[in-house]
Amino acid sequence: MEKSIPLSDLSVGTSARVSDLITTGLSRRRMLDLGLIPGTIIHVVRKSPLGGPTAYNIRGATIALRKEEASLILVKPI
Repeated sequence: MEKSIPLSDLSVGTSARVSDLITTGLSRRRMLDLGLIPGTIIHVVRKSPLGGPTAYNIRGATIALRKEEASLILVKPI
């Protein structure tokens, strides 16, 4: 069984399945509203230079998340 890692640790071109969110309150609600529920598959599309937001394909939509946000999403690479 693979260990969960933060979404921010994935490299461009890789995919993973959401295993958990380690946040609460409005931040958690926003992530759930974006479709980031356990079992959702995420594909890393593009990372911005100089540490800017990273683009992810989530349920057919491209969503940009800052590293701080992506580090709160635990995933298992597939």
